[in-house]
Amino acid sequence: MLGPQRKDGLLVIASVRAVDPGANLDAIVDVVIEGGTITRIGAGAATKEILASERARVLSGEGLLLLPAFVDLHAHLREPGQEYKEDIASGLAAAAAGGFAHVCAMPNTRPVNDTRSITEAMITKARSIEGPALHPIGAITLGQKGSELVEMADLKDAGAVAVSDDGRCVTSSAVMRRALEYAANFDLPVIQHAEDHALTEGALMHEGAVSTRLGLRGWPRVAEDIIVARDVLLAEVTGAKYHVAHVSSRGAVRIIREAKARGIRVTAEVTPHHLTLTDASVIGYDTACRVNPPLREPEDVAALCEALADGTIDAVATDHAPHASLEKDCEFAEAAPGMIGLELVVPLLLARVREGVLPLARLIDALTAAPARIVGLTAPSLREGALAELCLVNLEKHWTVEPARLRSKSKNTPFLGKPVTGSVELTMAAGRVVHDVLAQGETR
Repeated sequence: MLGPQRKDGLLVIASVRAVDPGANLDAIVDVVIEGGTITRIGAGAATKEILASERARVLSGEGLLLLPAFVDLHAHLREPGQEYKEDIASGLAAAAAGGFAHVCAMPNTRPVNDTRSITEAMITKARSIEGPALHPIGAITLGQKGSELVEMADLKDAGAVAVSDDGRCVTSSAVMRRALEYAANFDLPVIQHAEDHALTEGALMHEGAVSTRLGLRGWPRVAEDIIVARDVLLAEVTGAKYHVAHVSSRGAVRIIREAKARGIRVTAEVTPHHLTLTDASVIGYDTACRVNPPLREPEDVAALCEALADGTIDAVATDHAPHASLEKDCEFAEAAPGMIGLELVVPLLLARVREGVLPLARLIDALTAAPARIVGLTAPSLREGALAELCLVNLEKHWTVEPARLRSKSKNTPFLGKPVTGSVELTMAAGRVVHDVLAQGETR
């Protein structure tokens, strides 16, 4: 993470392809940023006078892609309580390197974020870093125990943008109905970790041919589908905002699609790893591929990609879940579920774009305007007068995922040692440069 950056400088990005579906923009333009605000954007916006200014830092945008900075709906930053895995500073550094200006942090910290004081402490810590903005998500139930509801009014007043018991499903229909009714009073989205725990007890991976071959207890799709179907009915009754976290099954996609067609207030997210990996990745008992929900079959991946492309799934969320090596370098059954993701979104999902599976504009929307809309944030935008929250991407840069290149404290990803294409070269959040690998290559 860079130190605090001044907002009174003059930054010019010349002749760059800028893409922002929300602004109906896809063109080669100059972008002028002054005082942390986009003051000019368009062909020829960088005048001779601006380029000649002693204050101007001029970057050539040739071969680069300028995008609004990203918004992550779902990350685990582990602070408070498990800072040996990740803390707010390292997590936000990883987010900046991945192109994110906003990160929503899940509440399964230690202690659980179920009170105003924890929410406020997280926001205060993030503001002192002056990197990407942190938006806490509060718990639905006290201690995430699934019974007594938290004081949602307090949490929202303190800065929480949604509530979730992520990591645990709210399995009681009565509690979930009360949660939706209560949250509707404050226009808070209720984010559900859809898992019928009675059907997944002891499960280690997706239930299918691969789990049978490996001798690992399987996790059936229906464990996700049952909860999504029930919750859709409850959302219809209550009129509340219901959001499905890390959708992984084709059955859940079908239910969400039908719910949206009926006008129910349902949104959903999908992770990069569920869009790119299958249960076959577990062969060899690779603990880096133990995630919750599990990696599923090619048919599920295809359904998820199609649903993201057509808007049934609204957003991409990383589910960044850092774990220390001692929690992954062990027997598969003992490994903690989850993988890091903040720094790998661009190369992983650009591959899906190149393959023709996912339109570039839809991917950008799913990383920017759509997630911002779900939790009520102002979406980063490439417009004159907008706060400078953007990222510069080198589409053709080849690099290898290595521990030394990752800003996260934890390195638990199955992509270690793998070559990838696509890199975030510069990120701005709240008008400040928070990630910059172009400093040595800038031109005047």
